[in-house]
Amino acid sequence: MDTQVAFTGADKAARYREAVPQIAALVEGEPDLIANLANVIAVLRECLPSASWVGFYIARQGELVLGPFQGKVACVRIAFGRGVCGTAAATQRTVIVPDVEQFPGHIACDAGSRSEIVVPIVRGDRCVAVLDVDSYALAAFDEVDEAGLADVAAIVRALAW
Repeated sequence: MDTQVAFTGADKAARYREAVPQIAALVEGEPDLIANLANVIAVLRECLPSASWVGFYIARQGELVLGPFQGKVACVRIAFGRGVCGTAAATQRTVIVPDVEQFPGHIACDAGSRSEIVVPIVRGDRCVAVLDVDSYALAAFDEVDEAGLADVAAIVRALAW
């Protein structure tokens, strides 16, 4: 299988339209969760030039534990309800933060981070992980990212957990 990813779309929406089928093809037939999550992150890192950090936190016994990611060293454990990731996990809703300095309780793993989007991966009635994307730019994420990452989350949700 050719594992190269490429993006020709000039805008975010077009890049997500290209990324989603590439991600689906990469994980198809692969049973290993960690390998699949790592490949999803690799595609997203290429797809999102404004991203400074892209990764998963996996729910384990009431907290989020660092999973596959690309970017600077990250916080290893985050409690449900704490910070942007913990808030998304606890509420099971996507959280977009245009300016992390304005988010009460923001956890600064990378002091350079300025904006963030976190998408929960929900199976049944529980959050099994969150997809976290940070940027050094203010207001880097919007409804286009929310929709595109929701499509990615749907693929990830269907993986073997």
